[in-house]
Amino acid sequence: MKPIYLLILAMAILAGCDQKPDDIAPATAPKVTEDKVILPLNSPQLASLVAELVPAPQATSVPFTGRLAWNDDATVRVFTPFAGIIRRLPVDVNQPVTNGQTLAEIQSGDFGQAQADAGKAQSDLDVAQKNFDRTQDLLEHGAAAKKDLEAAQNARDDARSEYQRATARLAIYGSTATAADSVFRLPSPLSGTLVERNVTPGQEVRPDQMLANIPQFTSPLFVVTDPTRLWVWLDVSEADLPVIHQDQAFTIHTKSYPDKNFKARVDWVGGALDPNTRTVRVRGVVDNAEGLLKAEQYVAVEMPSPDPLKILISAKAVFLRDGQYYVFLETDTGQYQRQAVKIGAERDGKVAILDGLKEGQLVVTDGCLLLQSLTDNATGS
Repeated sequence: MKPIYLLILAMAILAGCDQKPDDIAPATAPKVTEDKVILPLNSPQLASLVAELVPAPQATSVPFTGRLAWNDDATVRVFTPFAGIIRRLPVDVNQPVTNGQTLAEIQSGDFGQAQADAGKAQSDLDVAQKNFDRTQDLLEHGAAAKKDLEAAQNARDDARSEYQRATARLAIYGSTATAADSVFRLPSPLSGTLVERNVTPGQEVRPDQMLANIPQFTSPLFVVTDPTRLWVWLDVSEADLPVIHQDQAFTIHTKSYPDKNFKARVDWVGGALDPNTRTVRVRGVVDNAEGLLKAEQYVAVEMPSPDPLKILISAKAVFLRDGQYYVFLETDTGQYQRQAVKIGAERDGKVAILDGLKEGQLVVTDGCLLLQSLTDNATGS
């Protein structure tokens, strides 16, 4: 029996020696042409490839960075018209105020002089009126000349004009001639919310302090606004001007609320470029009814693009080769076809495909460079 086993073993060895090395091909060897790669189903390289469906075309947007600011149509910055010392501040920051409500009580000699002038003008008018009435009565009884009545009338008219001037001056600042306490009650010019206060009790203020080149002096004493209405300012380059137009709706995003969209609308476009930045100032109005947005906050702006709908795919799926952009499509299990594409703008890891892809195709998003390297090795590129 032993010679028989030896004979069988010898025949097996001879049969193996008759096979040529070229006849033994690895089971995982890919088949590669210039634009196509076919991997066997048992190829370990398949685990490195990920393909995703090409989505339907969608509207794109142009990104900008914006800065929020108070809406000047609903904002007033309050300075004092009289020099004096702050005695009391009845309203705190972030409190609502009404039109005419006192923001500060200022002890002011200048205001006291204005009150005194108005009081004196009223007294002079009373005297002039009584003198006119007495002269008119004397004239009716033949005890005065007509020229005396005319002189009394002129004096009364002059006194009335001076009284009207003095009281009108006080009325501008919300006061009357009846008060004589030298305390100027600085009123709010509109209803809203006190969002800024730059004075303290005992501080001296002057009407000309905004002319000084010192921040603590140039700042207004108070800022009253409607915080539910904000402005957003954009600096738009010449290339992006075609996407901006009057009354265009757009969306705002913030780091504070990344999942929330805030609606805004373009209400003003500058008529000239800034000579230094070569940009155009654009202003939008923002609805801040929820009070989540803050003035001077920087925000991300998405302005709708007027271009047709575009296909957006992962930027990892696109690669550049000899000046041309390509992707790999999965045409069947383990079969990949290289496809030339024309791309648009890239943002947030997505790139717009202008030509070369259709909805529903499978595009390789992970591993496209591996497929290209197999192609390069096979073609000697």
